[in-house]
Amino acid sequence: MNNNTVIPLLPGERWWGGRASDGMSMPYGAALFEGDLTKTLGMNQAAPLLVSSCGRYVWSDEPFAFSFTGGELHIFRGKSEMTMAEGLEDLRGAFAGAAGKHFPAAGSYPDELLFTAPQYNLWIELLYEPTQEKVLAYAKAVLDQGMPPGVIMIDDNWHEPYGTWRFHSGRFPDPKRMVEQLHEMGFKVMLWVCPFISPDSRTFRELETKGYLLKDSLGHTAIRHWWNGYSAVLDCTHEGAVFWFHQQLDILRTEYGVDGFKLDAGDIEFYENGDQTASPSASPHDQCEAWARIGLRYALNEYRACWKLGGQPLAQRLRDKLHAWDSNGLSALIPDALAQGLLGHPFVCPDMIGGGEYEHFQRHSDSLDQELFVRSAQCAALFPMMQFSAAPWRVLDAEHLGYCVEAARLHSRLGGEILNLAKQAAKDGEPMMRHLAYSYPGMGYEEIKDQFMLGEHILVAPVLLKGSVSREVTIPPGTWKGDDDSVVQGPCTLEVDAPLSRLPWYRKLAEA
Repeated sequence: MNNNTVIPLLPGERWWGGRASDGMSMPYGAALFEGDLTKTLGMNQAAPLLVSSCGRYVWSDEPFAFSFTGGELHIFRGKSEMTMAEGLEDLRGAFAGAAGKHFPAAGSYPDELLFTAPQYNLWIELLYEPTQEKVLAYAKAVLDQGMPPGVIMIDDNWHEPYGTWRFHSGRFPDPKRMVEQLHEMGFKVMLWVCPFISPDSRTFRELETKGYLLKDSLGHTAIRHWWNGYSAVLDCTHEGAVFWFHQQLDILRTEYGVDGFKLDAGDIEFYENGDQTASPSASPHDQCEAWARIGLRYALNEYRACWKLGGQPLAQRLRDKLHAWDSNGLSALIPDALAQGLLGHPFVCPDMIGGGEYEHFQRHSDSLDQELFVRSAQCAALFPMMQFSAAPWRVLDAEHLGYCVEAARLHSRLGGEILNLAKQAAKDGEPMMRHLAYSYPGMGYEEIKDQFMLGEHILVAPVLLKGSVSREVTIPPGTWKGDDDSVVQGPCTLEVDAPLSRLPWYRKLAEA
């Protein structure tokens, strides 16, 4: 194929892929769309992959730019090799063909508790001031509200300077006992970590001497700006640096009983072409991928930024969303998560319930939209994973809190089924959360992005519009039993009642 390739679209053909954060623009093909994987990955998962509803896919080992315009797909790939496959029947066939050849399933999956119970991230509540007392108080409140225990994530600033991965003694006087108490309550414990190293620390001096830090094009230790200031960056292509990092995390596991890690950052924006690295000519994308590979050592992991690595046992969360109904908030959760699955990541988690963009919670903590919070919890309830952060018992009244507790309990009730889907995805790599067009090709479902399939037998249709107490639901072929005990014969489209207390979902019944 030439460096710049033009692919005429087939009649009615639609495409997915590139960046998960472009999910709202998918499927591609009906309107103008331009994407450039060489410049940004949208602070989320991305892969050099496009898959088609007509059984075609495009793959390259390197990032490329692309556009859909005038009934054509244009690929701008520089000097990289590219694979174009055809004749795979439909979207499912195209995905299976691409996965089998380029990112086969690894055969393992993340920690079971990520799937079987809600997760609790302390970011929104504690921000940069986590303490042992506050962590235990949050965990106790979860149980007091009748919510099931799950994975609890202690976020940024539990530690000494960045890169010195030890509990801050002032904020955590007895971290080992804290972890023991959390375990006794039924929680598993994750800690936030990142590849940044504070430049005025003892750790920086040690790692710089050993050559473990990223160097800029002039050979000087690189100091990069990120959301918490300016820091050096671990060179994750350096075997010694990776070994050192694993040592730090292993100490936290063995000495304190920590169960796993939220591995944040790693975005390509924090690296530059021309950086001097242990692996010759490693690109920003290579660094992003190398950072993600670190998590393969830990069953209990979470990533937000990732390049390639489809089929691997990594829990992939959507980027922070706004506390909003629109395409920067609730409405983006389903299409972005469907995109994650079609990029090869079955083990997906939506953003924190109510939104993970903390500044909104600071500025508008007295005027949060309780309806939005409930609909966010319902939307997440039948994702492969769900994650709370802002404490629903703090920001909601009793009625709205009750609806969120029920959403959490629903996830736990179906936890066994969800876990079985994860086990199957570990074998075949298929998305756990599926587009209707993936499961039911040829039905014209390509543009539906406000419902999804959980596996092959559960259809989920949350309410995503403010003030709505009903919604239109597309029912695929088959006989379906609703959460309201209704029995519906598909294919059909129907308007269903959906008061704030209800998440509409349907289970496909076995054929007689």
